[in-house]
Amino acid sequence: MLLRRTCLLASAAALAGCASPEVEAKPQATTPITPQPAPSAPPPKHFAAFDSFVADVSAQARREGISPTTLKAAFAGLHPNQRVIEMDRHQPEFTQSWAQYRAARLSEVRVNNGRAAFRRNRAAVLAASDRYGIPPSILMGIWGLESNYGTTTGGFGVVEALATLAWEGRRAAYFRTELLASLRILEHGDISASRMTGSYAGAMGQPQFMPSSYMSYAVDMDGDGRRDIWTSTPDVLGSMANYLARSGWKAGQGWGIEVRAPAGLDASLLGRTPSRSLAEWQRLGLRPIEGGTLPARDQPAGLVMPDGTAGDGFLVFSNFAAIRRYNPSDYYALAVALLGEQVAV
Repeated sequence: MLLRRTCLLASAAALAGCASPEVEAKPQATTPITPQPAPSAPPPKHFAAFDSFVADVSAQARREGISPTTLKAAFAGLHPNQRVIEMDRHQPEFTQSWAQYRAARLSEVRVNNGRAAFRRNRAAVLAASDRYGIPPSILMGIWGLESNYGTTTGGFGVVEALATLAWEGRRAAYFRTELLASLRILEHGDISASRMTGSYAGAMGQPQFMPSSYMSYAVDMDGDGRRDIWTSTPDVLGSMANYLARSGWKAGQGWGIEVRAPAGLDASLLGRTPSRSLAEWQRLGLRPIEGGTLPARDQPAGLVMPDGTAGDGFLVFSNFAAIRRYNPSDYYALAVALLGEQVAV
């Protein structure tokens, strides 16, 4: 969404992964290390400057129709969150191969948890799938990667986090826009300020929507009058499905096929844009990973091989781009598809 999230998986080469609970931590060094003083952080701006910023945002919000009652509840006792600033300034970077990323995101633990979540919530998954034309597997894949099926959603107050980032200065305009969107959500009454929690960057609830994405795509699937992406599983799944449907997902066409490429394949053939028919790829020597031949249908596909021509291969259709609208990373989109196929069974 982007931009929505706790962490962005930017490209197939350098990906910042949200720490997965299944990934084993690296062993600690045994050589004694001389303690070093913590680096001094720049002194925070005086809180009076933050109060002035909040007053300015409040004035703008009132002009845009936000009530004094909502503003009072949202900004009561608000102050900059230094932890948010630290995390924003020191985001860890990880360089992973696709093979490493795939192994971590499609771990046995995550797959088993996903199967259990699918069994518990099958009716809600199928209802969202039927309404918006999104396969259950894709919904389960996104749910699993975004919040580990609703179990990891972030514990920061969204208004506080967004106000801190909008005031602190880096990407101030973007976060101010999201802050105002969060106030409109509160004004609508979908959630209270105390329950509006998310990541340090303001990504909210189980789908990890930024407030602007919430305003555009969140739906009231359970019919209770609120769009609750924090605790209502039907609303969570319906909102993700609506996002994908409005991102161009074409019902009945799938996302792609995992394939085995012939040795010596020309690397210039690689690219996610659907450019050749399945029959053409068949003539070039590509075969489904499980054997047999490619489907005999007139559907263009691109060829994605994240680790190069000697690694895993995937023929991807136009729906692959819809998943990448949720997060613009080939790694992410492939993991969503592959995880979902293993759990929605």
